[in-house]
Amino acid sequence: MTPSAETQSAAQPLTISYSPCPNDTFVFDAWAHGRIPGAPAPDVTFADIDITNGMAERGESDVLKVSYAVLPWVLEEYALLPCGGALGRGCGPLVLTREPGAAKDLAGKTVAVPSERSTAYLLFRLWAADEVPGGVGEIRVLPFHEIMPAVRDGLVDAGLVIHEARFTYQNYGLHCLADMGEHWELTTGLPIPLGAIIAKRSLGAERLRELAETIRTSVRMAWDDPEASRPYVLEHAQEMDPRVADQHIGLYVNEFTADLGEDGYAAVRGLLTRAAAEGLVPPLGPDALEFA
Repeated sequence: MTPSAETQSAAQPLTISYSPCPNDTFVFDAWAHGRIPGAPAPDVTFADIDITNGMAERGESDVLKVSYAVLPWVLEEYALLPCGGALGRGCGPLVLTREPGAAKDLAGKTVAVPSERSTAYLLFRLWAADEVPGGVGEIRVLPFHEIMPAVRDGLVDAGLVIHEARFTYQNYGLHCLADMGEHWELTTGLPIPLGAIIAKRSLGAERLRELAETIRTSVRMAWDDPEASRPYVLEHAQEMDPRVADQHIGLYVNEFTADLGEDGYAAVRGLLTRAAAEGLVPPLGPDALEFA
């Protein structure tokens, strides 16, 4: 008997793209290595968040880890999954400088950022609107691992950093000028929305629900046996100190990774609604964040 097109499609590996950062490799380890019975085989591509944001805008992968800030441009083709992403408290992007200073010192200065479509940059723009009279000067996009060296070497005046830079910036002799997450939490009371997991709507509602359950299972398996994911995490952690990798996972993989919940969805809506009001992103439709 010839298998149906639907059966053939279900048997094909799903293309999935996420970063080599410890939180992503920790979350997806069980799924990526075939330890979840009945889960679809994933065809994994590793890419920096600026690249995955662009891939989402071009519809180049079935499942992607992207910045929440890019959602207004991609939610027609992709659905936001209610798990697998990065939200939390005390985990926001930082603005770093060579010398201690104040927010007003950034007026007219050059700032390196990881992506102009990143959540970090969106939080930075909202913070700067409140705290930097006259606004900053040139914005320069750099891969996140190049930002701290650029600030240290004087190639830019300041850098907006994400990921493990929160734990390592002192090694570069840098100072934290401001914490974007702290500003967000103080002004909204909500957790900080950073990275989202999205999947193509064309996969169909049933398959999207199966994907969400697969990701939840992968998260729970990582929590139940953290050592199982360790080789995968350290293999892709770009020579990161294992202790820093553990701190990274502890900060970015939390209850919101297993399920966004009411507070998680409120944080995402709050960020994108406020950003739309400032003219930074297109407005969301009323049902844009709903999951099948």
